[in-house]
Amino acid sequence: MIEFKPIDRTNYNECLDLKVAEGQENFVAPNMYSLVQAAYEPALYPIGIYESGKMVGFILYDFDYDLNGWSMSRFMIDEKYQNKGIGKAALKAFIDFFTHKHGRLLLYTSAEVDNLVAIALYEKFGFEKQEVFEYESGGRTYKEIRMKIQL
Repeated sequence: MIEFKPIDRTNYNECLDLKVAEGQENFVAPNMYSLVQAAYEPALYPIGIYESGKMVGFILYDFDYDLNGWSMSRFMIDEKYQNKGIGKAALKAFIDFFTHKHGRLLLYTSAEVDNLVAIALYEKFGFEKQEVFEYESGGRTYKEIRMKIQL
């Protein structure tokens, strides 16, 4: 059963230990960066994904003022727990969690245009592709597709 717990002083090290599989490093920011960002920027909510009491993944969601809406900015499952249905279960549980906490709103996410696995997963849950956009960070240009779902 999937559960969510806020990332705090009791579990941040577990979050930092989570790693994506080789070849996925460019698809999601490191959890360390996400936790620092959440500490200094408003309206960012880092939560651990737990399965059977063990942290297996991480979500960062936020109110995106540029979009004037909520966004699931980061979603990752540790490499040891991938390909076991946990990502699907976690995404379903997050949609339920978000709806219960915030209501039936529009929810955005995005994925690197080359991350076909994530795009397909989001589409299975009803996210619809929107525009492709680019941005620079740390001297690198990222190209992502924005997706949205009306909950």
